[in-house]
Amino acid sequence: MALVEIRSLTKVFPLGESIFGGGANREVRAVDEVSLDIQQGETLGLVGESGSGKSTLGRLILRLIEPTSGSVRFEGRDLTAAGRSEMRRLRRDMQIIFQDPFGSLDPRFPVEDVVAEPLIIHDQLSRAARRARVAELLRAVGLDESALRRFPHEFSGGQRQRIGIARALAVRPKFIVADEPVSALDVSVGAQIVNLLAQLQRDFGLTYLFISHSMPVVRYLATRIAVMFRGKIVEVGPTEQITTDPGESYTRSLLAATPEIAVR
Repeated sequence: MALVEIRSLTKVFPLGESIFGGGANREVRAVDEVSLDIQQGETLGLVGESGSGKSTLGRLILRLIEPTSGSVRFEGRDLTAAGRSEMRRLRRDMQIIFQDPFGSLDPRFPVEDVVAEPLIIHDQLSRAARRARVAELLRAVGLDESALRRFPHEFSGGQRQRIGIARALAVRPKFIVADEPVSALDVSVGAQIVNLLAQLQRDFGLTYLFISHSMPVVRYLATRIAVMFRGKIVEVGPTEQITTDPGESYTRSLLAATPEIAVR
């Protein structure tokens, strides 16, 4: 059984009324009948151009937004049917790393409190134990204890993304959606973050859905690749096959559009 099973998942956003009056009843199918499996321990790369529905799919899988139809199962449990209390328990196993390291950290709180937030929600730890856990997490992502009392604005973009990764790891999740985690960073810093994610996967036995518009980054990190276009999965397969012998012209255009980058 796959860790995550997605079946016929659909999200429709209404566009509202026409400015000329009358209900046009227009809609956008941001995610359209998507079915995928994500196996434990793998990285499934989800690649496509901006606006293809990648981030919406990631949020639907975690039930950060509600689907129009379809289902998501995590370890066999139907997330779309789960009540509030069950979802709260499940969320400790499923976390997200956001795209924007500048907007995803609350500027009012020091790093210790930012990273500790999931621990406060999900774990009953003493303040001393919580601080020790946060310090351990910061070391895991390449930051030292001096970061504990500093505020997010005191860090670079790459360092902020490391803090966001530490927060995602706080409750020892099994599955992480990494939503364009390097797109807001320059190439060299992004390469460091990709390498960090690969190392953390080995260290903690993580399963990733890694969302990106960059085929070279996905090629480096992913076990398999799913290609998304206008809300649909148009191709899915092993990384080697998708990147060397793609079956779809859209996939070939993505490969041609992005140059190779050095991430090793």
